[in-house]
Amino acid sequence: MRAVSPPPDGCYPNFTTAEGCNALANLVGGAGNTALGWFSLFSDVNASFNTGVGGGTLVLNTAGQSNTATGAAALLLNTTGNNNTATGTDAMVYNDSGDYNDAYGAFALFNNSDGFSNNAFGESALFFNITGAANTAVGDLALENNDSTGAGKANSNTAVGAQALFSNTDGDSNNAFGYNALGGNTVGLFNQAMGFNALGSNDNGASNVAIGDSAFADNVSGSFNTVVGDLAGGGVEGDDNIYIGATAGPAAAGPKGATESGTIRIGDPDFVGACYIAGISGQSATTPVCVDGDGKLGECGPASPISANKLMKEQAAKIALQEKQIQTLTTALKQQAEQIQRVSAQIEMIRPAPRVVNNR
Repeated sequence: MRAVSPPPDGCYPNFTTAEGCNALANLVGGAGNTALGWFSLFSDVNASFNTGVGGGTLVLNTAGQSNTATGAAALLLNTTGNNNTATGTDAMVYNDSGDYNDAYGAFALFNNSDGFSNNAFGESALFFNITGAANTAVGDLALENNDSTGAGKANSNTAVGAQALFSNTDGDSNNAFGYNALGGNTVGLFNQAMGFNALGSNDNGASNVAIGDSAFADNVSGSFNTVVGDLAGGGVEGDDNIYIGATAGPAAAGPKGATESGTIRIGDPDFVGACYIAGISGQSATTPVCVDGDGKLGECGPASPISANKLMKEQAAKIALQEKQIQTLTTALKQQAEQIQRVSAQIEMIRPAPRVVNNR
């Protein structure tokens, strides 16, 4: 049989493979470890099932199990963290005791120390995360500043798209899909953004839903808004608004700074000229309904609102008064008819008898 050239290195016990200066140099009892690169898994003594490929990978790991590091300095400072996967130069460099993290991309989860169950895919994704948990970042710079304060409040965020949730520091339970979606959010909670730059300027607003490119893009602090449509709610700041339709809102194409709260707007009046809503036509109503020149739906009548109960009482009083007037008029007409009849009878009684004139 033909000899292999060069010959393979000596066999190591317990399914171990090491190649490189000081790779797995201190291993005593661990099993199933693979170290390829300068000082790869250098401090490992009894840990098992770790894989380090690249210079300095898992160099300080002592007790961590089932970690995989691919790329120079990936998981460099990990000591006791388990079940982590880091692929890329300096990926998860500072991870110490964090478990179940996945980082793919240069500098992904770079500062993570003990955060767990995070997933970072993209260059510098979740870069500053320290203790935040259960976050998912897909895209370059996605959730880059998440948990940069180290307070551990920024958890359960999902960012899909380059720079999505880029500025988030302590915001929790946000979901952003699209380039720069919720890009300015820092401490806002429970926001949902889908589309390029959707809720892009939101800082501390909470419980907003924006679907569409640049939907509610200029809102900073408004909360509890629901906006659906391309450019819907542009330039608006406020709470409890509902805008549906492309460019719907009071100043969708105008300057920033419009303030509005508690308002529902469906469609842009510059482009929508008719409205049909099933289940309304032919239904009974207690008060007339009108639409003013601005498209606002409300009760017909004077500017000051009149409640339905008050209007019904007024109508009932008017009807009762009219019935009384009709009854009075009928009685008066009957009395007049009787008087006319008596006068006619008296005239008949005093009328002289007719005389015959002799024309001889």
